[in-house]
Amino acid sequence: MFVKVLMNFKFFVLLAVMSQSVFAQALDMPLKRLDGTSHNLSDYRGNWVVVNYWATWCPPCIAEMPDLQDFHDRYAGKGAMVIGINVEDAPGGQIEDFLDTYFITYPIYIAPLVQSSELGSIPGLPTTFLVSPAGTVEARQVGGVTSEMIENFIKKWEAQ
Repeated sequence: MFVKVLMNFKFFVLLAVMSQSVFAQALDMPLKRLDGTSHNLSDYRGNWVVVNYWATWCPPCIAEMPDLQDFHDRYAGKGAMVIGINVEDAPGGQIEDFLDTYFITYPIYIAPLVQSSELGSIPGLPTTFLVSPAGTVEARQVGGVTSEMIENFIKKWEAQ
């Protein structure tokens, strides 16, 4: 129990630091689906968007996926959602098979593994960004997240 409280505390400290005016400007970035179709992050403006960078070979990524799916299932169409960005060059069908195995239905995009993106630094996997309905990055978490952590941050942010 103490470990969970400590993890949540560390997450909130990081989120409080990351939610300063550094990210005050709305942003956009191109997104490419597994089937090759193109989208933009701005397509989701008006919603909280949890942007999760991950890979199939990353155990912490796999461990957080049920929580991300749970969050997406509860909030998609209600003002918040999850999108995953897979960062590996996998053979055809491997990522789709993985998603089927783990029952992942939130939108998945692909991108090369880089150390930073339009959202900010990606020092390791998983890295998760929380983008506000206005399109500003309000938080970044390197390491696993839970649906409870995301919900608590959004509630705190909206209460400001």
